[in-house]
Amino acid sequence: MNLGISGRLTAATIRSPLTPLILIAALAVGLLALISIPREEEPQISVPMIDIIAMAPGLSAPDAVELVGKPLESIVKSIPDVEHVYTFADDDQVLVVARFKVGTHPDNAIVRVNERIQANMDRIPVGIAPPLIQVKGINDVPMLTLTLSPDPANAGRWDEATLRLIADQLQTEVAKVADIGTTYVVGGASEEIRVEPDPARLALHGVSLGALIDTVRQANRSFPAGSVRDGGQAVSVVAGQTLTATGDIGLLTVPSTTGQAVAVRDVATVVRGPAETQSRVSRWSRDAEGTWSNAPAVTLAIAKREGANAVVVAEAVLHRVEALEGTLIPEGLHVAVTRDYGESANEKANELLLHLGLATVSIVVLIGFAIGWREAAVTAVVIPTTILLTLFASNLMGYSINRVSLFALIFSIGILVDDAIVVIENIARHWAMDDDRTRQRAAIEAVAEVGNPTIVATLTVVAALLPMLFVSGLMGPYMAPIPVNASAAMVFSFFVAMVIAPWLMVRFARKSLAGGGHSAHDEGPLGRLYRRVAGPVIATRRSAWTFLIVIGIATLLSMAMFATKAVTVKLLPFDNKSELMVVADLAEGTTLEATQRVLAEAAGVARTLPEVLAVDSYAGTASPFNFNGLVRHYYLRTLPEQGDLSITLAAKGDRKRNSHDVALDLRTKLADLTLPAGTSLKVVEAPPGPPVMATLLAEVYGPDAATRRDVAERLRAIFKSVPYVVDVDDSYGVARPRLRLVPDRTQIERFGASEREVLDSIGAVMAGQVVGYAHRGEGRDPLPIAVRLPQSARTWSETLASTPVANTAGGGRLVSLGELVTAQTQAGSTRVYRRDGRDVDMIQAELAGQYEAPIYGMLEIDARIRDAHWGATGTPAIRMNGQPDDESVPTVLWDGEWEITWVTFRDMGAAFGIALLGIYVLVVAQFRSFRVPLVILTPIPLTLVGIVIGHMVFGAPFTATSMIGFIALAGIIVRNSILLVDFIRHSQGDGRPLREVLLEAGAIRFKPILLTALAAMIGAAVILFDPIFQGLAISLLFGLASSTLLTVLVIPAIYIVLRDDQPVTPPAPSPQTVAVQP
Repeated sequence: MNLGISGRLTAATIRSPLTPLILIAALAVGLLALISIPREEEPQISVPMIDIIAMAPGLSAPDAVELVGKPLESIVKSIPDVEHVYTFADDDQVLVVARFKVGTHPDNAIVRVNERIQANMDRIPVGIAPPLIQVKGINDVPMLTLTLSPDPANAGRWDEATLRLIADQLQTEVAKVADIGTTYVVGGASEEIRVEPDPARLALHGVSLGALIDTVRQANRSFPAGSVRDGGQAVSVVAGQTLTATGDIGLLTVPSTTGQAVAVRDVATVVRGPAETQSRVSRWSRDAEGTWSNAPAVTLAIAKREGANAVVVAEAVLHRVEALEGTLIPEGLHVAVTRDYGESANEKANELLLHLGLATVSIVVLIGFAIGWREAAVTAVVIPTTILLTLFASNLMGYSINRVSLFALIFSIGILVDDAIVVIENIARHWAMDDDRTRQRAAIEAVAEVGNPTIVATLTVVAALLPMLFVSGLMGPYMAPIPVNASAAMVFSFFVAMVIAPWLMVRFARKSLAGGGHSAHDEGPLGRLYRRVAGPVIATRRSAWTFLIVIGIATLLSMAMFATKAVTVKLLPFDNKSELMVVADLAEGTTLEATQRVLAEAAGVARTLPEVLAVDSYAGTASPFNFNGLVRHYYLRTLPEQGDLSITLAAKGDRKRNSHDVALDLRTKLADLTLPAGTSLKVVEAPPGPPVMATLLAEVYGPDAATRRDVAERLRAIFKSVPYVVDVDDSYGVARPRLRLVPDRTQIERFGASEREVLDSIGAVMAGQVVGYAHRGEGRDPLPIAVRLPQSARTWSETLASTPVANTAGGGRLVSLGELVTAQTQAGSTRVYRRDGRDVDMIQAELAGQYEAPIYGMLEIDARIRDAHWGATGTPAIRMNGQPDDESVPTVLWDGEWEITWVTFRDMGAAFGIALLGIYVLVVAQFRSFRVPLVILTPIPLTLVGIVIGHMVFGAPFTATSMIGFIALAGIIVRNSILLVDFIRHSQGDGRPLREVLLEAGAIRFKPILLTALAAMIGAAVILFDPIFQGLAISLLFGLASSTLLTVLVIPAIYIVLRDDQPVTPPAPSPQTVAVQP
């Protein structure tokens, strides 16, 4: 007998003493991988975002784009692997963002950008400082955040400076933990020594502002000045000294036009206290009795190093913090863990590992009842061995344990067990034959008999899954663990089935096989049931045609459910997280106090929800960003009119509603608030999978700024008119009010003053100036020494205008600021946004209510755009993807989640086509026919019937994971079809009628086909209620149920239609009565 590859593998290992060692080694390396492999909640998607920040002092946003933005764009666009270049321009500043292709390493990205900009410094305009280049990547996202706030009873004893001091010291201690990455502190106010000039006292004592600043700066100057010889020693010389206390600064003398000795304390107030920052952080928390309290807060954000285990790092940090309680962290100061991706990753991993074990046990029990407990025992070893080997391979390939990789293992359990089932069942059947072969020889020949079909069937599933690895865009690396892990599991399952399973079968074999035989042609009750159902279907060619037409119509109707929106399409559903955000954007120019009031009102609404445990308010600054905030650049939100709320929800097990339902409820209640004009409040959920700028994003292109803005404003109104389109906002905002102080050159010449001195004085008065540091010795941070007016005095008034800023040419008198400048109130520029070299305005929104997928909002808005009256502007063109080549006409381009949805489903459709082609080639190689594979592939569309019904039953959208299930089903269903067609082909040569062959084949193969389907369905059932992968579970469960039942009927019906060997019997002539005339 020709043993083939499979038989030779079994023959080489079934008696070998190395086989148990191989089994032990496989278990050992797998367990080692399970312990050491990093655990994360989601796959780490590397999308380097390089921020190039260039200051353009005094320039409006459009001018800054022309002078600075466009040259930087052209430099950055020439760098390899840069996918998109975004430019954000405000007055006085330009931000150019280089977004690299997915998978590019951040270190490589920033090196390329730095090198290219350094090589092109001659193209940076004169007067523009070298740009600041920063890189933000997935490894910069904090995986742990600790919020420090005083207990309600001690809230009055703490101020922002003390909180910041404790947080800074805690940051130093936390940095000592291994594998800690970037850390930073949000909130609080660092302590400083502040010299607050008094314009009236400056004028009274004849001291100019510049003289005051220069005096403090020079008095704090110290530097090495060589060395001298003294007493046979070389003594280092140090010139000057540094100031250490407010008293030292207050006693400094400053030059005066009056000639009197004037001290700093005579013309200014010297204070030591918290810096007057334009940001506030506070925390609302609830005690055990349900009473809410508010206190100032500060947050320490902690990221991990690349490749580190989030679970281990988070536990080490929390252990370190716990050890510091009572020493660095005093009593009365509460440290709340407001984000712990290590804990959530561990919780999710343990939950999925439990599901993995549950699925394994369920399949073992199924096989025990359906085939035999000896076979079940073999399966109980085969499945864990295969899974552990897959984890080992996954670790070697650089993947981590996360929800996606574990889901791949769970859903592939039902598939990978098939090889073992086929092998052990065939071995048992051969052992039951009455011949003289030894048990080992019978096992080897049994493996060889099913070896080639098993190889083809295994490769068929791999061919269905592996093309998904080439999905591009952000979803590519998110989905990559599924084809990689599932394909690896299938390959390992083949080798385990051929090497380990036969060896185990011999070891587990009973000494007597009496009563334990397996008949090769035992149909059983399932076979008899099949005959009763299939008999009428293939009774005649007409009945077969009728059945196929009905099934075809059912398949077409299931596809029509997408068009009728009975089943909606969405990239991914929202996950059930324990955190939410409310992002507040007030009108440009709004004060910090107004932002705080809006956030306080929104926090009051959030506190009415029973699921909310705490609310952290960040006004004028950004909360620690997540992956969503990384893409949306939330970490740059530092203006007084910007703020957000970070809302902590109860654990999933402690609340009835999922986080998405809570977010919908919160959004509805926030809509009832009365907000200042121009205010936008957006409820932001952590997105499942890749984040985008906004779920619904329309980019408006046009010939000029006025046309773009006109179209954008009308489009914004259309957005607001759609009831399920919410949180509508734009990219340009309103013009920020500006006060321009213009030096009067005539007056400057008249008084003999310096224009530079005047401008420097304006900067010092308004923005303040750090002139040095007060050093305080080891273990204590130096304090900045700043000359600046208190916040309450920073308003253009007669008092501020009277600030003396210069001396007259003769030094006889001081000249006030008001005498040398003209104040002008004017509107600034709105933000300018450019994408890939084109000017664009954006309208963005979210969806909530009737539809939550962008495609439905887009279709509704597209219809309203076409129905609207656009006047002279003309109806804008609508593009679904790709920037317009012709910018002379207004164009609306859809982006946001739609862009990722389009790319993902496009690539998955291509992957499906490649999978079908690969499967066809494999089946052609197996059956040496071009037509038989077409019959085998026919049942693939039948999975849609069950998939659609399943999604309708659960009210779930058809998502990317549903599509993954659909593609995986192609491999599984073809495997079942091969079993059936192979039996039919081998049975046709004995001269029996085709119908008898078809019924026998179906009756005998129905049980293994059903077992295969049930095993895969068990793997899917344990993930049915996961928010993200519910679509995959529904596809496998319902798709397998429908296609399995239909495959065993459709393939015989096709055979009858194409090769019916029963001739059509013409109807017998009816007897005729002939009348005979006498």
